[in-house]
Amino acid sequence: MKEPLTSAGPADPSPAPGAHLDTWSDLLSDRHLVIVAILASGVLLYAMNLYFTAALMPSIVADIGGQAYYAWVTTSFVVSAIVASLFVSRMLDWKGPGPAYVLAFLVFALGAAGNAASPTMELLIVGRVVQGLGGGLLAGLGYAVIRAALPERHWARGTGAVSAMWGLGTLFGPALGGIFAELGLWRWAYGALAIVALLFALLAQRAFAGMGGSPHRTPVPVASLVPLVLATIAISLSAIVPIGWPTLATVGAGLVLLVLFVLVERRAHNTILPRITYRRGNALKWVYLTVAALSAGVMVETFIPLFSQQLAGVSPLVGGLLGAVLSLAWVIAQLLVVSVTSPAGQRRAVRTGPLLLTAGLIAYGLLQVDGAGTGLVAAWVAVLALAGAGIGLAWPLLGVAAMSSTHDPAEGGKAAAAITTTQLIAFSVTSALAGTLMAAGGDVAVDAARYVVLGIALLTLLGILTAGIATRR
Repeated sequence: MKEPLTSAGPADPSPAPGAHLDTWSDLLSDRHLVIVAILASGVLLYAMNLYFTAALMPSIVADIGGQAYYAWVTTSFVVSAIVASLFVSRMLDWKGPGPAYVLAFLVFALGAAGNAASPTMELLIVGRVVQGLGGGLLAGLGYAVIRAALPERHWARGTGAVSAMWGLGTLFGPALGGIFAELGLWRWAYGALAIVALLFALLAQRAFAGMGGSPHRTPVPVASLVPLVLATIAISLSAIVPIGWPTLATVGAGLVLLVLFVLVERRAHNTILPRITYRRGNALKWVYLTVAALSAGVMVETFIPLFSQQLAGVSPLVGGLLGAVLSLAWVIAQLLVVSVTSPAGQRRAVRTGPLLLTAGLIAYGLLQVDGAGTGLVAAWVAVLALAGAGIGLAWPLLGVAAMSSTHDPAEGGKAAAAITTTQLIAFSVTSALAGTLMAAGGDVAVDAARYVVLGIALLTLLGILTAGIATRR
């Protein structure tokens, strides 16, 4: 990247004639290919696992019972992943990318193996906590290691390849989970995940050989960590408490704790987010808020299969394919936008992304009608593709902006790892709010669909403002 999107970092000199070119073929060659494969696969394992488990849950409940704890299977995984993501930069400073990745894959494999062997739902949830710890590390390392393991000219494409895995996870996760569930092999599904994670642990040990940690050491920022973890738990609980005042109370408590987290961070010496985030005039905070807005938009795809079956009467397969439209457009757009090398073009892409996302979601929300026909379903596909393209246009460039915000390796690691933390928190908050909005629609499917989609669109609308501020020169 020739120049950062924000005003926080210096510009990179243009490569001299004959220097390595910033191309996909250069990135996906020799040692770089193995590194990118590890970074992308770690994020894919995390992203796919969310939808993978959702497809397996009916089979799991039928086998070992525990339907009362159904929601905790996902909640425990997400909360532990968020906690783990907060330690990514410190692990990299301590041991370097090789040992960090080996540990992350091993913990993920241990949790998956525990799931496969669980005789009760309670023990399955314990396994999910362990798996979430490994998954959170893998998701955070996917961004944080790009800065140290790849030349700066490849940061944009590396970020694009890694962030594309979130979209691919929504494509492959339900399909693979459904296949294992159809065959009655839910334990084998987790066993397969464990084996794949172990193989990548071996590969990571070799790929990052010779890359050590940093002499920089910072203590764990307990004062910041406590309110952030409590906020995440409170917001996650809102998805499983009775609808109504308990939901509003838990969401409200979570938002208050998030505000407390920011207040503590601004006054602390040891922080979770880079200290420059809180510096007056620095654009990094706006980068993170834009990432949060885009992440909110991603959560719509969770509800698309349900709404399409209720309102258009499509089959579960067609509903699943409709849910994949947003992700597919996201993947395609971000793989194309990383070829944009002009700083002005990159700023335009970041500003345009939230705009397209919001426009697509508003159109999709307004097009929710009962008894939708083929023509209207085709219109859904078009506006969902528009929304997904908006996410893809901005996402990888925002990652590069965070990585380029400082020359300090320790702060740079924090800046990259915080992308995942921001994303996971946004997922939790949006999921909880969407559950409340859906309940507000009552038994009328079209009202529930409009409330959820348009409510999420209000969150992404904020991203238009934050993207504009983040890209000011």
